Amino acid sequence: MNISIVIPLLNEEESLNELHQWIVRVMAENNFSYEVIFIDDGSTDGSWNTIQQLSARNPDIKGIRFQRNYGKSQALHAGFAKAQGDVIITMDADLQDSPDEIPGLYNMITADNYDLVSGWKKKRYDSVVAKNLPSKLFNWAARKTSGVKLNDFNCGLKAYKNVVVKNIEVSGEMHRYIPVLAKNSGFAKIGEKVVIHQARKYGSTKFGMERFVNGFLDLITIWFLSRFGKRPMHLFGALGALMFFIGFASSIYIGAVKLYRLAQHQKSILITDNPWFYIALATMIIGTQLFLAGFLGEIILRTKNNEERYKISEIL
Repeated sequence: MNISIVIPLLNEEESLNELHQWIVRVMAENNFSYEVIFIDDGSTDGSWNTIQQLSARNPDIKGIRFQRNYGKSQALHAGFAKAQGDVIITMDADLQDSPDEIPGLYNMITADNYDLVSGWKKKRYDSVVAKNLPSKLFNWAARKTSGVKLNDFNCGLKAYKNVVVKNIEVSGEMHRYIPVLAKNSGFAKIGEKVVIHQARKYGSTKFGMERFVNGFLDLITIWFLSRFGKRPMHLFGALGALMFFIGFASSIYIGAVKLYRLAQHQKSILITDNPWFYIALATMIIGTQLFLAGFLGEIILRTKNNEERYKISEIL
């Protein structure tokens, strides 16, 4: 199979028929063998009924239905697990991503041997203040932090080799950072393609300003996981040992000064009346806690079991 198209969605009933027709036309024009996997992430409208109807008419249409809304990352994880195509294409269901871009993305993976190609919506039709400016700031921070030189991390239109999606773990809200996850897994040939961005035709956006706040927090998380996720003791243990050493050395110094003044019959306050004693004590306690945090992190990594992150109620 040439292509698997993975489409997570939430309450996109109005756009699904048009999107299906558009994809089928593009696939037929290019003689692609394909499958389309719709992941209904807890829709409350008629999205799942529409997917069932499409699947009944077209055997290349498949569906996964979540019991409730779990988020885009979990939907992509479920879609990636089921995808069988040589190239995996992800796109949104709101018709803002154009299926006409699929052949170009496919060729960059197969002919140019990219591991991953991300779309770049260079010209956008979103609100400048509410989405465009925050998005530019977010993408700048993501480039600087991750080292992945992409202009648009948030673009839902991406293409992957099958081996890439089978070897990355998309969890939490990490769908924005799949290129970073791929790079951290050893898939370094990451490209970018300017794609058409279309104004939303039906419904309203499912993402508000809070996604950018969450995005920056996730960026910090993925930086930590990429650097210390497999060895938390390298961070917490080092910081803890440093803090403990500073506190211990300070306590020794305070005690030595006290003894020296007593030996010289100089006036001296009680150690417990010295504020620096409590600063040194607090530093040692914090250092011990950080060291224990790293130690517990190592234990958790070695004993954790992969738990189920979402519930599927139906599969087509």
